[in-house]
Amino acid sequence: MSGEVAKDYAIVLTTCSAEVAPRIAEALVGTKLAGCVQRLPIESTYRWKGEVETAREVLLLIKIRAADYSAVEQAILALQDYETPEIIMLPVEQGFAGYLSWLGEATRR
Repeated sequence: MSGEVAKDYAIVLTTCSAEVAPRIAEALVGTKLAGCVQRLPIESTYRWKGEVETAREVLLLIKIRAADYSAVEQAILALQDYETPEIIMLPVEQGFAGYLSWLGEATRR
């Protein structure tokens, strides 16, 4: 694994419209900011401007190098169509060495 450890990696979660999801995924993988982006259709219920709302969205699970979080956030914001998008990073505490090695190769810049 070239000295890399699981904690070098993270998963970023963001929600977006179905129209924007492929653009974000392709931009992040295309620039090697992400090794993989999974797109899941979801239905969200949330409070927005004092009202309870429900919407169909796409949840993106974005596999990244933790050190690239700021660049990933900026790329998402540049393509996102939400006023206040969810963008959160979850650290990877452990993972299969073979997968982490692949992720390292897929995200090298």
